[in-house]
Amino acid sequence: MLTHEKYQQRNWKPIIKEFEAILGKKGVIQRREELITYECDGLASYRQRPDLAVLPKTTEQVAEVVKICNKYSVPFLARGSGTGLSGGALPTQGCVLIVTSLMRQILKVDLDNQRVMVQPGVINNWVTQTVSGAGFYYAPDPSSQIICSIGGNVAENSGGVHCLKYGVTTNHVLGLKVVTANGDIVDLGGQIPEMPGYDLTGIFVGSEGTLGIATEITLRILKSAESICVLLADFTSVEAAGAAVSDIISAGIIPGGMEMMDNMSINAVEDVTAMNCYPRDAVAILLVEIDGLEVEVKANKQRVIDICKQNGARNITSANDPETRLKLWKGRKAAFAAAGHLSPDYYVQDGVIPRTQLPYVLQEIEALSEKYGYKIANVFHAGDGNLHPLILFDNSIPGELEKVEEVGGEILKLCVKVGGSISGEHGIGADKKCYMPDMFSPADLETMQWVKQVFNSKGLANPEKIFPTPRTCGEAARAVSEKKFEKVERF
Repeated sequence: MLTHEKYQQRNWKPIIKEFEAILGKKGVIQRREELITYECDGLASYRQRPDLAVLPKTTEQVAEVVKICNKYSVPFLARGSGTGLSGGALPTQGCVLIVTSLMRQILKVDLDNQRVMVQPGVINNWVTQTVSGAGFYYAPDPSSQIICSIGGNVAENSGGVHCLKYGVTTNHVLGLKVVTANGDIVDLGGQIPEMPGYDLTGIFVGSEGTLGIATEITLRILKSAESICVLLADFTSVEAAGAAVSDIISAGIIPGGMEMMDNMSINAVEDVTAMNCYPRDAVAILLVEIDGLEVEVKANKQRVIDICKQNGARNITSANDPETRLKLWKGRKAAFAAAGHLSPDYYVQDGVIPRTQLPYVLQEIEALSEKYGYKIANVFHAGDGNLHPLILFDNSIPGELEKVEEVGGEILKLCVKVGGSISGEHGIGADKKCYMPDMFSPADLETMQWVKQVFNSKGLANPEKIFPTPRTCGEAARAVSEKKFEKVERF
């Protein structure tokens, strides 16, 4: 990898000329003021302007761009809509950003075989909009689904409120056309659910751009359920709501989605959306969606109501019509945006824990809030134990970000301690790579590096992501500070 000094000395003129020969002048962004758009992803606390950004429209153009990067040993990374929350699309020094936002064609719709082929810049919600008239939908639904791209979803293996029953992105990707890190075009997977040989599709989904760039994605779509019901139960304690979650799953009921929000999140959402459907005095609410055959939904609805009441639910609201159901979900999906009205900045984490550990972990998070003096709002996929604590702070105060990072790190270590994970759907990126040794042994990490070396032997594809370099979080924090200083000096 080139040093920072060599980055500064690079002659970009011949590289730009070759890019323009493929993409045209409008397909190469080099003006500093235009590059500001791409200096961060959804994890906006960290910023680094790319040296160049390119806008390909086809697989072949992506391949040619990557070949040029290899020719000149230029690091590169793909970026979709920039909604990621782990710094996966954060530019690195001296890099070229390959922006896929113009690759937004839905290439093929095959309803008979329940599949859709798309380019990576296609927005998540467009897939469902395309097939909903025929009674189908695309299951993975991140909260940012109206703006996040399928390519980014593939890179991060995104989930959503319905991942409890239907799984995350990897469960819905049949095949991929991929530009490898050296510019080759390969096909992984295929048009059917199970292919012989190694599961290279499974390896690629969630690899965060370190193995190459997906340029065509074949997705599995599902038939819409005959009946859907959403229940909203409110509780006077988080522990009671958590117990209800465990009891629902223990009863053999797998809801389409099961989400929890605490009082701070409830009031933030109501302040912003003014929907008047969430009880402001509730300590916690539970949203449970039941879908399937009408007789099944009717039976499970009553069972869920009974379980919630047994665990102390005060009130339970039921919604069967699409308009009311969407209204109840709208508040949950607006929770991250609503948190922006509570504080100048917030830092979101993405850990996973066993469901049975919910009461204990939430108590520990509250203790961390008191210890460090930061308010923490909790919104999470309760059914599969995927936590999203939102740590509220003011980034304009010197040193605050570093303290908040420490709180976030403590939460991730807590998740691992109780048998969980440091990520459920946001990925590792630049944000959490220093916590990988807390979850994986040196042998585990070395094995992952072998896989990376096969696909990305030069280390040019999305460098400095996922794996812990430097080795410790203390060193990483110092590197961030130095990087910020370099950025000020440079720009």
